Amino acid sequence: MKISVALVKQLIETQFPQWADLPITPVAQSGWDNRTFHLGNDMTVRMPSAAVYAAQVEKEQRWLPLLAPLLPLPIPIPRAKGVSSSTYPWPWSIYGWIEGESTITGHIADLSQVAATLAQFLAALQRIDATNGPAAGQHSFFRGAPLTMYDAETRDTLKLLEGEIDSDTALAVWEAALAAPWHGPPVWFHGDIAAGNLLLKDGALCAVIDFGCSGVGDPACDLAIAWTLFEGTSRNAFRAALPIDAAMWARGRGWALWKALITLEEYRSTDAVKATAARRTIEEVLADDMHT
Repeated sequence: MKISVALVKQLIETQFPQWADLPITPVAQSGWDNRTFHLGNDMTVRMPSAAVYAAQVEKEQRWLPLLAPLLPLPIPIPRAKGVSSSTYPWPWSIYGWIEGESTITGHIADLSQVAATLAQFLAALQRIDATNGPAAGQHSFFRGAPLTMYDAETRDTLKLLEGEIDSDTALAVWEAALAAPWHGPPVWFHGDIAAGNLLLKDGALCAVIDFGCSGVGDPACDLAIAWTLFEGTSRNAFRAALPIDAAMWARGRGWALWKALITLEEYRSTDAVKATAARRTIEEVLADDMHT
């Protein structure tokens, strides 16, 4: 459905009249799962873009205020929860605004320092008591679940991409990831650690946003950033600052490979930018595997 400034304004006026006079403007990089709008100077409105994302609202409303005080970087904190109406069919949220630039467009002063800071954030997240936390499942798009959830899709995609990538090495990387399952207790994971969800201030990592895919389970999904953003020295800094073993690193490589494969297959003929980024990730994953 179309989620517009006019719709958000109408919802604010009817459900939160105390903020009805505040200006509403779209956030430049709004994301796919949700549409995001500035509300005044210090709040954002976050609207699920489809029913499949709506379950994330209650999760974030319940858990983010509990996680935030235990983490070394700011994360979004809900200020209010909107409800469905005759004009919009799902719950939605109002959050405090976190100032910063996305690592997609912002200047990174020291990529290795960003990598180490992010690793420390993830390590702190994993240490938080996961009792009664939301187990990995549909709400997290199976981030945090075993990689076997995506085994058939990955093998099918590898067949479709034969001749375009090194399919033999990619299959070996995938099978190595499957052969290194998670045996630990479930821990907190973010679920979508990507460049667009990391904020910078003065070139340094200052916040982590968008916990829609978060939950408790295997945190290896949060390692995919090692091949999508980091490389060489920065990747080494990321790995060194995390409490992980070779098996988790192998699963992280599997998560990065799966996403890059399906992205390349989907966009290779329609979006050169996304396809090029996916090819780079695949190359980084396969090259890293050969030196592990």
